[in-house]
Amino acid sequence: MALGIAIGLTGDDLTVADVWAVAVDRAPAELTDAARVKMHRARELVERAAHGTREHTYGVNTGFGRFVNRSIPEELTGELQLRLLRSHACGVGEPYADEIVRAAMLLRANTLAKGTSGARVETVELLLACLNRDVLPVVPARGSVGASGDLAPLAHLALPLVGEGEAFVAGERLPGLEALARVGLEPIVLEAKEGLSLINGTQFMAASLALGLLRARRLSRVADLACAMSIEALQGSRTSFMPEIHALRPLRGQVDSAANIWRLLDGSAIIESHRWCDKVQDAYSLRCAAQVHGASRDLLDYCDYTVSVELNAATDNPLVLVDEDELVSNGNFHGQPLAFALDALSMGAAELASISERRVERLVNPNLSDGLPAFLTTDGGLNSGFMIPQYVAASLVSENKVLCHPASVDSIPTSAGQEDHVSMGNAGGLKAWQVLANCERGLAIELLAGAQAVEFLAPLEPGPGVRATRAAVRELSPRLRDDRSLAPDIEAVAIAIRDGSIVAAAESEIGELR
Repeated sequence: MALGIAIGLTGDDLTVADVWAVAVDRAPAELTDAARVKMHRARELVERAAHGTREHTYGVNTGFGRFVNRSIPEELTGELQLRLLRSHACGVGEPYADEIVRAAMLLRANTLAKGTSGARVETVELLLACLNRDVLPVVPARGSVGASGDLAPLAHLALPLVGEGEAFVAGERLPGLEALARVGLEPIVLEAKEGLSLINGTQFMAASLALGLLRARRLSRVADLACAMSIEALQGSRTSFMPEIHALRPLRGQVDSAANIWRLLDGSAIIESHRWCDKVQDAYSLRCAAQVHGASRDLLDYCDYTVSVELNAATDNPLVLVDEDELVSNGNFHGQPLAFALDALSMGAAELASISERRVERLVNPNLSDGLPAFLTTDGGLNSGFMIPQYVAASLVSENKVLCHPASVDSIPTSAGQEDHVSMGNAGGLKAWQVLANCERGLAIELLAGAQAVEFLAPLEPGPGVRATRAAVRELSPRLRDDRSLAPDIEAVAIAIRDGSIVAAAESEIGELR
């Protein structure tokens, strides 16, 4: 069951943090009174269109797509909506992750709460009841081209509401009707336009972007933490991160990343011990880290702008314009803005892992590490140390290069040419999800290697921020002495990156990072 204070849905003010709270932390959600008023007004207009006139209104008394010119008798308007769900629910492949489904349910409810779709209040309340009682529709992840939104995934999302399809309840996969009954709910009978209102929209793309953005924000801070630890271990220079340098090229992401690394290296006995050494410059993966990390951060700002608008956007077709007393066909469902942003999210995250892997190489390579033992192990030969974790990081970076090929520049016509340009945003979302997982594991490898490396410099200690980061890593992974499988350690640290606990450990020592 969902716990905590409910997120009130108005259709106008949902945030990325709200989406994470409901999708990951399982906060409940509910309609506000204001949303109910808006929805009732929109529903009245739909009812008049369905029963008070025989003018053609798309999706109310006509067919869909190429069948837009086919009239539907008034007595079949409800059956039309049910058949719409059935026909469109033909996605394939493995189901979406639970958090994506929860986020999509929330976003669909919030869009309907806006009062521009014409769905009944009771339909949205059933959707939210399923969300709050952990009835999660089984939604195959492949089948959307991101044109009229995410038609196939949203159809699968909606089917359990009418007692069809499948849903998970407490991890058990059940037929839709049985899933509802398991938690004391009953299916609804769709009325005019409601099937269309449930499936026209960008909610799966938006769910991937909203949750992915928060993961990527955490990655960007962890990249600064890992970089600072590697600089300490490699006895690099702090001066590359002086505020005065970055004020001369004041790109916001670069300035913020440099400020983080500057603070993390403050108070370091290791840095102080070699302040006057004869090394002139560090390698780019150290010296240019703020510029690279910052460029990724700037891409995330663009993603933030796009998804913050989309969370509260009206993406149905037709839209119910109550003040104008019209139902208007439109193209707000098209996923191109999200497709571009999802590709940008992948590229921004992937670059953090790419430069991280180069720092791992410097940590393990005795020709580059300024005196650290080869592969960060004693008794090398009998032990391989961090030799293979660097292979893994390289593998993840290489896979990301393929995954970052943009989906958003592709298109393929559908619906007999009626829908002749599509966004492929869902493909971008699926790729982004894998890129983020790869990056979390890649950064985990740098944190593990950095923690191991910096301990070879004892009794000299790093700065307080790096010490706190190392301590957080050590709670999950003891120092590697004799070889053991590091797969569980990598996964544990990757989870801590994703849930924010690694960042929280550093911030508890030096204050909030940018």
